[in-house]
Amino acid sequence: MIAASCSNESVNDVENAVENIRVPVTVNVSGFSVSQEEFSDGATRNGSVRGTTRAAADPATYDGVKALTLAFYAGDGTEAYKHEQVKGSLEEGETFGQFSLSLPMGSYTMVVLAYGKNGDDDLVLTSSTEAAYTGSHTRETFATTQAVNINSTNSVNLSATLNRIIAKLQVVSTDGRAANATNVRMSFAAGGKSFNPTTGLATIDTGFVNTVGISASAGSTSSAISYLFLTSDEQDVNVTIETLDEDGAVLFSKTVENVPFKRNRVTRLSGAMYTNSSVSGGFQIETAWEDQYDGTF
Repeated sequence: MIAASCSNESVNDVENAVENIRVPVTVNVSGFSVSQEEFSDGATRNGSVRGTTRAAADPATYDGVKALTLAFYAGDGTEAYKHEQVKGSLEEGETFGQFSLSLPMGSYTMVVLAYGKNGDDDLVLTSSTEAAYTGSHTRETFATTQAVNINSTNSVNLSATLNRIIAKLQVVSTDGRAANATNVRMSFAAGGKSFNPTTGLATIDTGFVNTVGISASAGSTSSAISYLFLTSDEQDVNVTIETLDEDGAVLFSKTVENVPFKRNRVTRLSGAMYTNSSVSGGFQIETAWEDQYDGTF
């Protein structure tokens, strides 16, 4: 019995010692190749098609990325590490895109998010399968997940490729901005502001409302941008476009049905937004996925 007791204590001591060993891990996001494939508007409003472009960018220099979140989750889902870096608000000694940490030996899922950030547009990561924008707007978003096994005390250096997982809507007026119009409200009947970092797909399909200010001067054409997560790689969504005055009163409203979206693509809607016209079919759709152009409503 005494021998058995000593043996059990020895095993426990070894297990505790192993659990207390922390292995240095370095993740250099600056070295990531960030996919920007075919995210320009590839079709023209006259129906001709421009060739799409493919490029790669460093998150440290790409204007669309203002923040990075790196996290590691253990096999049971427990968060082992998470840290956000924000351009212009780095901690002392930090370099944007470079993470140094230590983890116990074990198996993990690494999650890396790169995204735009402005004001209260916080992106909250809660697991390898759940993240959400909790503020007023969604932003351009890149993500990757990767299995990481740490089975020795040797230091670990990691890299990966981030892919854009969000769809973009651009609403362009063909008429000049009315002097009393201050905002554009875009209401999506489907899609969402939360997503699964592992799949890149929306975790809800209830839609949301995004309101943005109009920066164009009175009489000039305007452009409004919104981003949304889709529940599949391609999804048709009804979109309601409204112009509002400073009191929130609706000056113009139009619903465009079955607008086609695709991840990592721009869908462009153009039409008169400030003058209520009796002419039907005032909106056009331009999409940049592959080499397709969708015609007039």
